[in-house]
Parts: sequence; C-alpha cells; structure tokens
Amino acid sequence: MTRSNAKTSLAPSLYQRFLERAIIQHGSVMAIEERLPTNLDKAALIAIKDDRYLAEMAACVFRAGFVWRIIRLKWEGFETVFNNFLPIWVASRSPEQIEDMATDTRIVRNLTKVKSVQENALFILDIQREFGSFGGFLADWPEDDIVGLWTYLKKHGNRLGGNSGQYFLRFMGKDTFILSRDVCTALCAEGIVDKTTITNKRDLAAVQAAFNEMRSESGRSLAELSMILALSIGPA
Repeated sequence: MTRSNAKTSLAPSLYQRFLERAIIQHGSVMAIEERLPTNLDKAALIAIKDDRYLAEMAACVFRAGFVWRIIRLKWEGFETVFNNFLPIWVASRSPEQIEDMATDTRIVRNLTKVKSVQENALFILDIQREFGSFGGFLADWPEDDIVGLWTYLKKHGNRLGGNSGQYFLRFMGKDTFILSRDVCTALCAEGIVDKTTITNKRDLAAVQAAFNEMRSESGRSLAELSMILALSIGPA
C-alpha cells in the first residue's frame, strides 16, 4: 500500500465528519442521541387509519406560512368542522358546503386551504383504490428513494410539495430526512450541493445518494441522519 493510499483509507467518512462536527457543537454522542427523532415500522404505518393521514395533511397545509401555535390551539375545531377528517365525507362535500366550512370561525378561515383538504381527501381515496390504504402505500415506499415519494406527494396531492410534504411524512412516522436550512447548510459545507435551496432533480438525487451512503454505513435512519446534519451546524 502506498503512503497516499494509506492516508486515503484513514480519512473519515461523510457520516463520521458530520457526527464529529455535531459532537463538537453539542458535547457528546449522548447529547446528540437525546435529540434524535424516531420512526414507525411498516406495521405501525399500516395500522394508522386514513383519516389521521388526511388530518396531518390538513395540519401541514394550514401551518404553511402561518403560526403553528394557532393551528394547534384551534385543532379541536378543525376536527369538528372536517368531521374528524373522514376522507369519503370530506371528498363528498359540495362547493357550497366547502365555502361554508371556509367561513367557520372554529378553524383558520382560508378557502384555498379548505379546498386543498378536499383535494387531498380525493387523493387518499385514489390511493385506497390502488394500494388498499394510505398507510400501506407509505409503508411500501423504499427509503432509498424518499425524494421520489416527495415528488409523488407534490404531483398527486395538493399543496404537499416542499417542506409541507417532508414534515407530513416526519410527523406521521415515515422515515425521511428534511431539507431544513441547517441541513442544507451542512450539505453545502461538504460540496454535495452548492446552494441552500434544494429543488432541482440533480441536487435532490445527489442529496439522496449522500443519505443512502450514510445510512448504509451507520445503520441509522434518514430521520436520525437529518438531525445529525442539523446539529452539526450549531446549537439549537
């Protein structure tokens, strides 16, 4: 083995570099472990009823560009107005009923977003017909192509592109990384992408490949790796 090859073999991997930076910022592996998110396994994702998937879609849509705390405080009203988010019920509302719902003071009054909930109810019903349930659909989607799932949600759902779709998956327990500002900054620092707004197919493919590499080496989930990258930037 040449001296050059020996040095190369001892170089820390991409995962190790991010982990070391996170440890520097937060003091120890234990401190990092305490911050890491968890995911649900396939059986647990399948066990979730489709009304809960629609409810979380609605929550993500209404939180976008709004104060999350207000949505949380009014959530009981959302459950009432949308009849506990039963997909077939929401999908079957008439245009007049949708307009009435959008003026109800128990929710945040926004006609465009109320219509979005109905569109996503129709999306879920389509998934039911093809895959049996939305949970079954999510459970079968491979984590090594999670950006493909983001694209699917954006294309077939309504207002589920960008961070809304990513947070929907995270909050429902599907393993995903999230392209937060800190995660994007960490990726830029390694030259994986060259800007902190990651939207084009080439950059998304590069990010997916980087996470697949780290996942294979570390055995960690995408969600855990995503948090490690965020923690590598600085204290939160």
